[in-house]
Amino acid sequence: MRKLELDPRTKLFMIFAMSMIVMVPAFSTLQMAIRIIVTVIPILLMMLEGKYAAAIRFAVLYAAALILQHYYLSVESRGVFSALITGYCSIVVQFMPAMITAWYAIRTTKIGDFMSAMQKMHIPDGVSISLAVVMRFFPTIKEEYENINDAMRMRGIAMGGGKVTKMIEYRLIPVMFSCVNIGDELSAAAVTRGLGAPIKRTSARELKLRAVDYATMAVFAVSTVLFMAAKNIG
Repeated sequence: MRKLELDPRTKLFMIFAMSMIVMVPAFSTLQMAIRIIVTVIPILLMMLEGKYAAAIRFAVLYAAALILQHYYLSVESRGVFSALITGYCSIVVQFMPAMITAWYAIRTTKIGDFMSAMQKMHIPDGVSISLAVVMRFFPTIKEEYENINDAMRMRGIAMGGGKVTKMIEYRLIPVMFSCVNIGDELSAAAVTRGLGAPIKRTSARELKLRAVDYATMAVFAVSTVLFMAAKNIG
């Protein structure tokens, strides 16, 4: 399947529009339909980028949360368990669309393209460099945590041997130290690449908004307007 690479500016607009949508509760059927549609779009884009496993996981988790929320709200069940399930599913349905969009943007955007897009938008270097470091920080932490888990399994330590204190000692403490080291290394790498240099930065790849970028931004812009209009009408 051919990959569909969107411009980093389009992805930033998607995150902005999705953030506005998830910050407003969806009470009407139209609002829920709009939220589901704009959630499906980044999932499909992940599949077009070859991120099939992540796309399927997000789709299954979001669909399960929708079904469970609808079921428990329709049967009007009571009890602590029902309240916990309903509350958890409501949080997932409310905020997971933004997380899916952000994950798609981070995992499919190269730092060089991102910095070039920031420069085209005349964003200050301090903001651009900070965002670039953050974009690389979380994926690197995920890889580091997976490496720590592999090391623990090789040593025969599973979930801290069933003890919470061991879990903290063997996993969380190494991750905390890794966070500090990774942050320093990413900052040093940014300086080494000349991201903070006073001269204008050049890029080997020329970014240009294409028809698919304008179409994607139009869909998210119209969805945001309709979502807010449906809230005011309701």
